Amino acid sequence: MPCTTLLVGKRASYDGSTMIARNDDSGAGHYTPKKFAVVTPDAQPRHYRSVLSHVEIDLPYNPMRYTCVPNALAGEGIWAAAGVNAANVAMTATETITSNERVLGADPLVHYLSADASPDGIEKPGGIGEEDFVTLVLPYITSAREGVMRLGALLEQFGTYEMNGVAFSDADEIWWMETIGGHHWIARRVPDDRYVVMPNQLGIDQFDLEDAFGEQRDFLCSSDLRTFIADHHLNLSFDDSLNPREAFGSHDDADHVYNTPRAWFIGRYFNPTTYIWDGPDADFTPEADDIPWSFVPERKITPEDVKYVLSSHYQGTPYDPYGSYGEDNRRGAYRSIGVNRNDFLAMLQIRPDMPAHARALQWLCFASNPFNAWIPLYTQIDTVPAFLATTGEHTSTDSFYWCSRLIAALADAGYQNCLNHIEHYQQAVQSKGQAMLAHYDPLLKQSDPSEAQALCEEANAAVTDALEKLCHNTLDLVLFETSNLMKNAYARSDA
Repeated sequence: MPCTTLLVGKRASYDGSTMIARNDDSGAGHYTPKKFAVVTPDAQPRHYRSVLSHVEIDLPYNPMRYTCVPNALAGEGIWAAAGVNAANVAMTATETITSNERVLGADPLVHYLSADASPDGIEKPGGIGEEDFVTLVLPYITSAREGVMRLGALLEQFGTYEMNGVAFSDADEIWWMETIGGHHWIARRVPDDRYVVMPNQLGIDQFDLEDAFGEQRDFLCSSDLRTFIADHHLNLSFDDSLNPREAFGSHDDADHVYNTPRAWFIGRYFNPTTYIWDGPDADFTPEADDIPWSFVPERKITPEDVKYVLSSHYQGTPYDPYGSYGEDNRRGAYRSIGVNRNDFLAMLQIRPDMPAHARALQWLCFASNPFNAWIPLYTQIDTVPAFLATTGEHTSTDSFYWCSRLIAALADAGYQNCLNHIEHYQQAVQSKGQAMLAHYDPLLKQSDPSEAQALCEEANAAVTDALEKLCHNTLDLVLFETSNLMKNAYARSDA
């Protein structure tokens, strides 16, 4: 799946929280309806069978409750995507990343083979992948580091059929994990004062094998990675350093259109004066292969910043597909972060200054990010408002997912006429979200833990009610604008 991930360390964020965020995007030519859900321990499977790969795995008998953003329709599996568990550990999975032929030849991906396709006529299960990761890991971990270790053990045992990046966070740490071939993996702790941008490429650009096989303070990896690298001559450095991006990643021409420009835009936004981003003397261009994996931002990063950059379409540059300036052949030259096939955006925020029963927030919106708006939701809950949870197969204004899809389809077709309505909608919804936090956070700080869940669910219901009204009002406005555009177009054609 094409996605974009942003990770913000606790000393880089506005309030000392860790923040991990990811767009989940459909493949070209279709949408994947999503919903917000809570999985209670009694609903968690004890024996898991993947729909896509048919791999079967026995799961522990002590799962925790967790939130997630699964597929709304049956057929291709759960795809739980992003959530927070009862221990306030967050996980988002996955960012599809890239590799090269040397890696894939040395450790092939583990693909499912049906009995008909198998040489001996026996079905061969595949490995685990994006469909499975959150369900297999999030209910069982009490720290971000534990998340890396549990998923790493599963990858080494069962393998994977795709290249993936996965983020874990708790109140203190963020870890970023990348798979390498079928069974290998690396992970790096995000420095507290930095942010990381991941745009569908293997991204870690420096790895300390001594630490990974020693103290494991900032680096972790599969148990035989050092031997794997040596046996297959994967390290391309002339010294003893290891650049995983060079060793395990790709440098395809397509990366320069599809991937690197997204990292360039976000770096340009958060570090506008640290580097030169434009012109013949630029330190980094949209097609640069050496854009750093992490940056120290020039100011603290807010949720509003995260929403803006993960909704972006190269505003303020010659590459904006909606721009009315610059050369025609440059507009839309690069793949935008905010596209029509965004399915959801979730940011998982773990706040150290809040009590455990209200420490985590899951910011959530659906459909195309340039035209949607998100709300914060407390995660220590058992129930979810219907507007977020009841996404059906068919378009309906009773669903946040489909209502957001309708707004995006209409506003995209009439961008200039609808832009003002969209900006007002986004500001109004996000202001309601901040007002909800300003009201309920103090109450939750003072509340008894036994009363906290009811307060969290009350808060989520209140902010969702406000969202639903604003969403429907905005849909009315953009429908009116688009209808006028169509009427005027018909009038001109008749003339």
